[in-house]
Amino acid sequence: MKKFILGTAMALVMSTAAHAETVGVSMAKFDDNFLTVLRNGMTDYAKTLSGVTLQVEDAQNDVSKQQSQIQNFIASKVDAIIVNPVDTDATTAMSKLAADAGIPLVYVNRQPVNVDTLPEKQAFVASNEQESGTLETKEICRILGGKGKAVVIMGELSNQAARMRTQDVHDVIKTDECKGLEIVEEQTANWDRTQGADLMTNWLSSGIEFDAVISNNDEMAIGAIQALKAAGKDMTKVVVGGVDATQDALAAMQAGDLDVTVFQDAAGQGKGSLDAALKLAKGEKIEKKVYIPFQLVTPANVKDFVTKN
Repeated sequence: MKKFILGTAMALVMSTAAHAETVGVSMAKFDDNFLTVLRNGMTDYAKTLSGVTLQVEDAQNDVSKQQSQIQNFIASKVDAIIVNPVDTDATTAMSKLAADAGIPLVYVNRQPVNVDTLPEKQAFVASNEQESGTLETKEICRILGGKGKAVVIMGELSNQAARMRTQDVHDVIKTDECKGLEIVEEQTANWDRTQGADLMTNWLSSGIEFDAVISNNDEMAIGAIQALKAAGKDMTKVVVGGVDATQDALAAMQAGDLDVTVFQDAAGQGKGSLDAALKLAKGEKIEKKVYIPFQLVTPANVKDFVTKN
């Protein structure tokens, strides 16, 4: 009887071990509000799964460091890899590293340059960036009645999301309803609140006049708001929009400073990327592109989003 019980226990341990999975995660940087929510969504979800272990690394916005992290994950023989790319133009090499090692790889949030030619066992989980900048700019256009001057604050130019969201702005302004809008300045602030504030301060010092601020993300929009308020500007006369619906952005909206943002489900993307990685690790087939919808957030519905990101 003892031998039977011992044998059963060992079989159970071996069965559990056989289903244990380790996933290596390389985040572009930890010091980012939106990416922190995404990372926490992933780690919190992993805690609810039996036998799943995450190795989460901070690439510190360094492409070389991120590539080294992927190489280390491969060397340690993880079951799958999740990457939030520092530079979306550098993903082809990362895909090749994982494919050559036979390890599944999932890109999350930032669209890889090779998204349409991803190797087998690779996928992309995010939201469709054609929606984000479009929703933001259409709402700003509506508020302004289809005419006015706008400044555009872009994210990192090496990042596909920044390029796509900026293109969305231009595409909306070409439409009949919004062709009365004019972009008077367009510069990058690299997704950063402080850089957004500095850029806005420079524009104000140069005497640039505008009716709206169209920012690629909330952090830069908040920085712009801080600079506008420091300069004594009446926030009721400037329309400010961002993307992500972070808690800080929603607070700014409730305070009457931010007019538009677009909810991007950070935690949902984190959970979705881990689900995709685990399915690929088990040999299951999934879609190459998994999109989680954006949602427009305005003062009218802001309360519905306060606890989501």
